Amino acid sequence: MIVACIQSKGGVGKSTSAVNLSHALVMAGKKTLVIDLDSQGSTSLSFGIPRKELAPSIADVLLEDHPIESAIRTTSIDGLHLVTGNMALANFDVSVANKDGRTDLLKDGIKSISQKYDYIILDCPPSLGLLPINALIACDSYLVPTMPHYLAVEGMVNLLEAIERVKGGLSAQCTLLGILLTLVDSRSTATKEIIDMIRDQFKDAVFNTEIRQNIRLAEAPSFGKTIFQHDWSSTGAQAYQALAKEVMDRTGTTKPKTKVKHEQARKKR
Repeated sequence: MIVACIQSKGGVGKSTSAVNLSHALVMAGKKTLVIDLDSQGSTSLSFGIPRKELAPSIADVLLEDHPIESAIRTTSIDGLHLVTGNMALANFDVSVANKDGRTDLLKDGIKSISQKYDYIILDCPPSLGLLPINALIACDSYLVPTMPHYLAVEGMVNLLEAIERVKGGLSAQCTLLGILLTLVDSRSTATKEIIDMIRDQFKDAVFNTEIRQNIRLAEAPSFGKTIFQHDWSSTGAQAYQALAKEVMDRTGTTKPKTKVKHEQARKKR
């Protein structure tokens, strides 16, 4: 199952969700690969990879035709693998502008390993350029994180409409996995009203799980750790475990296919 984490707006917890959902899926027994498609490499840094060690990255696969196997690396979490992103992706649109099959580069690049994982999570850059379009072509479904703020919701509506146009123009078969409410301030009446509006408009497309504002979630990347390694008992950790359960339910993979050790997450609190 290939899932793209996509949002045209930055700062909505997209990379945080890709990192912690991936670890939660591994804890549920799912062998998982994360592919960082963002030139800033935020997801890669969140797994503790130093910036100077981000190569080889997915850029080598997409731009230099290197085999994906050469870019896959292990992480500190058993069963969770990573393909990093780096600044070589910054000019991706220009680099492939005249290349045949430029929207299928990612799909073709990961074809050889797509059946080796229960989940492949694609963390897209905050845009709807060629990298996110490649992700939409390659994925089975896509997840849209959004903050419950008025302008963020307006942007999400525009994004969903744009995705449908892209899918129609390129015959992409992916479907919406769900809308994830992030950075939720549960103390705010305005936030609650916007959440009600989102749930009323998008119904079951919205995950039941909400990711609340949580200082431990904000701290974890600076230590190169997931929330489960940083603070197992935090509300953020509990929320991403609940999200993983919903994702598995929606994708029909609730029953574990692989046995993965995850006790190290407890040990690294």
